Amino acid sequence: MTSFSPSFSPAELGRRIGSGLLSFPVTHFTADDLSFDEGAYRANIERLAKYEVGGLFAAGGTGEFFSLTAAETEQVVTAAVQAAPEGTPILAPAGYGTRTAIEYAEAAERAGADGILLFPPYLTEAGQEGLAQHVAAVCRATSLGVIVYGRANATYTADMLARLADTCPNLIGYKDGTGDIDAMTRIHTQLGDRLTYVGGLPTAETYALPYLELGVTTYSSAIFNFLPDFALKFYDAVRARRHDTVRTLLTDFVLPYTEIRNRQPGYAVSIVKAGMTATGHSAGPVRPPLTDLTQSELAELTALIGKLPTAAA
Repeated sequence: MTSFSPSFSPAELGRRIGSGLLSFPVTHFTADDLSFDEGAYRANIERLAKYEVGGLFAAGGTGEFFSLTAAETEQVVTAAVQAAPEGTPILAPAGYGTRTAIEYAEAAERAGADGILLFPPYLTEAGQEGLAQHVAAVCRATSLGVIVYGRANATYTADMLARLADTCPNLIGYKDGTGDIDAMTRIHTQLGDRLTYVGGLPTAETYALPYLELGVTTYSSAIFNFLPDFALKFYDAVRARRHDTVRTLLTDFVLPYTEIRNRQPGYAVSIVKAGMTATGHSAGPVRPPLTDLTQSELAELTALIGKLPTAAA
């Protein structure tokens, strides 16, 4: 596969990521055998391309990275790079064990990605020193900017992130998936603008306004997949601190949406694909071990979306 040079240096990528809403597109699968539907995926990237975002994260959590093979992941990232308009930052995933994560980082470079979102190591628990070695090894293995994802079995203290930032020039960001306000306050206070901070909790809109006060200027929007106008309106209201507008949008859609999401483990991804179906942009089913929404839940979500003026976007 041809190698490409990234469009952004790590420092430039960090600034760009923090300047706008982040897109985490779903990965399209065929209904019959759950294989990657590259044509539909490319068409969806082109559909969303008319909206300006801070970055596009291909094969991320919403893109079912955990269910893709390494070869499929590279195929998805390559398709995103080729289908997205010039100037849109594309970030690829890396994860599992350290050596495997390095292979994903190398594949991201081959595919032409501009940066990497480093997921927690698979399953095993580890202390701060082991996590630091993991992150440092991946950073050394690539010239791309790296955003580390803190969640589940990989939570990072402010001291450890500061040490990593000192030793890894291409570590550009921290995505928070823990919701620990105390930890986030300590991290931002200690590191300031050395890193770009990304809100990464499921349905990040629910945390967006309070997190902005902690220095988290952007977040991963899964809702953007099927309601891009709504997602951008919400983001703009957050950044402008229009509290009444944010509260109205939370009440009208986001909080009822999360009530459906919370009914089953894994629905944080499944409900996004259901939203695609509800708005006429089906991305196919989710792969096991996830399960799709029931028909009654899909109908409920469709009715909820139908109440919004942006439902046809």
